[in-house]
Amino acid sequence: MNTIQQIRNIGISAHIDSGKTTLTERMLYYCGRIHRMRDVKGDDGGATMDFDSIEARRGITISSAITQVQWNEHFINVIDTPGHVDFTIEVERSLRVLDGAVLVLCAVGGVQSQSITVDRQMHRYGVPRIAFINKMDRTGANPRRVLRQLREKLRCQPVLLQLPIGSESQFEGVVDLVTMEAVRFQGPDGARVERTTIPGEMLAEAESTRRELLDQLSLFDDDLAAVLLGGVEPDSQCLHTVIRRATLSRQLTPVLMGSAFRNKGVQEVLTAVTRYLPSPADRRVFAREICDMSEAQAQRNSSANSTATLSAVSVSDGLVELSATAVSAPLVAMAFKTVMQTFGQLTLLRIYQGQVRRGDSYVNARTRRSIRFNRLIRIHADQREEIQSAGPGDIIGVLGIDCASGDTFTDKSLQCSLESMFVPEPVVQLSIEVVRNDDQGKLAKALDAFRREDPTFRVSTDPETGQTLIAGMGQLHLDVYLEKLQRDYACECRTGRPRVAWRQCPTRPVHFHHIFKKMTGGPGQFGQIQGTMTPIPPDVANSFEFVDETRGGCIPREYIPAVKQGFIDELSRGPLGDFDVVGMRIVLTDGAYHENDSSDQSFRLCAAEAMRKAILPEADVRLLEPIMTVEVDVPAEFQGTVTGHLLRLRGHITASENHNDLCVMTADVPLAELFEYTSELRGMTRGQGTFTMAFSRYAMVPADVAARVLNPGRQ
Repeated sequence: MNTIQQIRNIGISAHIDSGKTTLTERMLYYCGRIHRMRDVKGDDGGATMDFDSIEARRGITISSAITQVQWNEHFINVIDTPGHVDFTIEVERSLRVLDGAVLVLCAVGGVQSQSITVDRQMHRYGVPRIAFINKMDRTGANPRRVLRQLREKLRCQPVLLQLPIGSESQFEGVVDLVTMEAVRFQGPDGARVERTTIPGEMLAEAESTRRELLDQLSLFDDDLAAVLLGGVEPDSQCLHTVIRRATLSRQLTPVLMGSAFRNKGVQEVLTAVTRYLPSPADRRVFAREICDMSEAQAQRNSSANSTATLSAVSVSDGLVELSATAVSAPLVAMAFKTVMQTFGQLTLLRIYQGQVRRGDSYVNARTRRSIRFNRLIRIHADQREEIQSAGPGDIIGVLGIDCASGDTFTDKSLQCSLESMFVPEPVVQLSIEVVRNDDQGKLAKALDAFRREDPTFRVSTDPETGQTLIAGMGQLHLDVYLEKLQRDYACECRTGRPRVAWRQCPTRPVHFHHIFKKMTGGPGQFGQIQGTMTPIPPDVANSFEFVDETRGGCIPREYIPAVKQGFIDELSRGPLGDFDVVGMRIVLTDGAYHENDSSDQSFRLCAAEAMRKAILPEADVRLLEPIMTVEVDVPAEFQGTVTGHLLRLRGHITASENHNDLCVMTADVPLAELFEYTSELRGMTRGQGTFTMAFSRYAMVPADVAARVLNPGRQ
């Protein structure tokens, strides 16, 4: 039985084709979880963690996959995440529940666009990480350049723990700068790790680099600084302790290197995971207390004065720190992923506090419904093992429960909720219709399943044409779901051309004071609200923020959620058309209610009408478009042609580097200009150019472009 200090929950994240799934495959092999290593794009069915037939055929990870391994008496839950930007929600929800991560970087490509996106996600959830520079055997491998990019592009403090022995095709191992040993990986599978003395020709470089390492570490530990000032050489255990402490506080990022495909360096990564990354007990996790609205309502109703404005119960939402070491504490767990299967829903659950037991019932903090957990499983890729219970730090599956991604489950004695995950807005949409009318039911069932398991997959109806629209994070994202439609539901569909998911945002603050009054023969409807709407800058316009600053019971507490929902109801369209409205913060400051005529419904309608009639018309709403960070790799001879073309696409060049005969350019380009870029780039570079892109932000559309979008007939 592993103690909580021996558990590690980690994710393997990277830019596409950096080798993270290959690294995971080698980890499984060296830990004895599998007995044969398979290639990601091999003829033997693909990698263990890419078990979906679409993943195996395409040679990419589409859905995050879970497994468990044991290494050095530690129990490691590993989640292999996709590297393609279109499946970024898989990385997002995995990092939300993980304690640490391995950031895999290509020794040639270095820090690329999705590396930056993953770094941003790690920062969002405060996840410590180690970095692994992979593909050291490739021509052009340059770990020093990758180290510089970590500092410049990710603004982190990398600390180099290894030096390569040999380079490119001659790469054979690493020098461990902590123990000052040469480490080689022998045998056809690299399973035999040999530690020997450092080759004489590398000794001077190793000593110099170790001195840099010690100087860097001394900045984060006064005791180590004192030891070094005293002229004493610190032992390896002292250095491990300092590195671990600085890694957990996210002050440093330890950097290792190797070649997962050539079976070199993987065991050192596993050891670094157990040595430097946190256990569940090392992470501070907080849940927010939930106000018991029924109690507030009871107290209002018991007031002696039924005609005057009543004071709502003052509820202060506080934070509760959870304990991963208290096994007997009440349960707090998060459902971070749901998968719709033939026999019901599979829910992936991370336990933060307490225990889950088969057959017991737990409360969904969002719905307040009690749900019985009849089947618990431990997951290894596509294999399952039935279990009776699980404790703090565990990641398990629960079969047959109804919930959504991001839901919190607790014991009945607790009323608290964990912060949910960030969900990016989709940027591409297209129309979809069935080829055979008889398949309409299949389509509806499939789209509902896709929507439930993937928060970035959206389904809507075009109000003008009545067509069904699907939206996602990119063309590949939607293509995969179309393929699943045909494979899993035998539903053949036609689709329209991809189009941009435009947004609209306010640019001017608005003070509002709105009264909703509707009288009928019986009880009427009354609600009054007052407050301010403030725009959020377009570069962070990805959510609607609502703040309640009412005081003195002017609006009863139980009606506040209805006010918020009323505002949200009107965000699916705005003054510019059927584009989502984003980027606003509403602060509710005052209001009034009627004892008999006010209700949830009246305040919801009041807020919706206020948004439609009082806020948006005065907010100077402008059109927004998604901006993509595009990274283009082309032979240097085509640099000028490609640069000029990017500028004509309304692009902004942010970086350009030349490595030998290859030019790597980074640019911010509107998505609307990129739908034909694959063929355009091939034509300009005689088929030699490649590119990747990642969503960057929403930005305001220039007036002339906005006019063409909003008035397509006036060309």
